Amino acid sequence: MTPNLLLAAALPPGLVTFLPFVVIIAVFYLLLIRPQQARQKQWQQMLHNLKPGDRVTTSGGIRGTILSIKDDAIQLRVPPDNIKMEVVKSAIASVTTDEPAK
Repeated sequence: MTPNLLLAAALPPGLVTFLPFVVIIAVFYLLLIRPQQARQKQWQQMLHNLKPGDRVTTSGGIRGTILSIKDDAIQLRVPPDNIKMEVVKSAIASVTTDEPAK
């Protein structure tokens, strides 16, 4: 007998047909789910570290400077007319400026 036949004979037939599905699920986890969880964690950390004076961009594309932070809302000053607006904290997409270089 060849080695392939011995391996196929040693595994139960149900396991041989189920094995490709397990491999596909593992690949999806490693390529899609795990990186998304890392991005979500990084975004949550960014929201936690927001402070007044940070320049931010919202998911709608509005750029402004944080004036104050409440539990779930942030008050922004938006140029050029220094309009004050309040946005939901989860609408912040990115911090456009970090702390100045030392």
